This record gives sequence, C-alpha cells and structure tokens, in this order.
Amino acid sequence: MDKLVKFIAENLVDKPDEVRVAVKEEEQSTIIELTVAPEDMGKVIGKQGRIAKAIRTVVKAASAREDKRYVVEIV
Repeated sequence: MDKLVKFIAENLVDKPDEVRVAVKEEEQSTIIELTVAPEDMGKVIGKQGRIAKAIRTVVKAASAREDKRYVVEIV
C-alpha cells in the first residue's frame, strides 16, 4: 500500500525525489506517513483538501481486499 501512496505522490509533485513514505504498524491499523518538499505540500493537499481526500479514498478502496485498515497522514 505504501508503494501506491508513493506512486501517486511522485506524480503530483515537482520534486519526486523528495517524496518519503514511512509505515507504522499499530494494533488495529497501519499508518502511512507521506512527507514531501514544503513547496509541494499544496499540490498533495489540494484545494480544501480534495487531493488528500482522494488519496485516502483510493487507499481505503485498495485496502478492502486486504481486510486491513490504513490511515494516510501527510506530514
């Protein structure tokens, strides 16, 4: 799932080499932390958070197959 988030983020930003994805396992969910360059933060979040919400929706749909709960956090 982290590869999916990284792929989406790299195609949105101007500096794809600065995209970092970290995965933290917890009891009931897996947290995917997405870090991008400060000047690319607006491109990942989007107007009123629409792009961030779309990324979370794609991850939620993809995680339905795995029966795991994923949370995407943009750091």
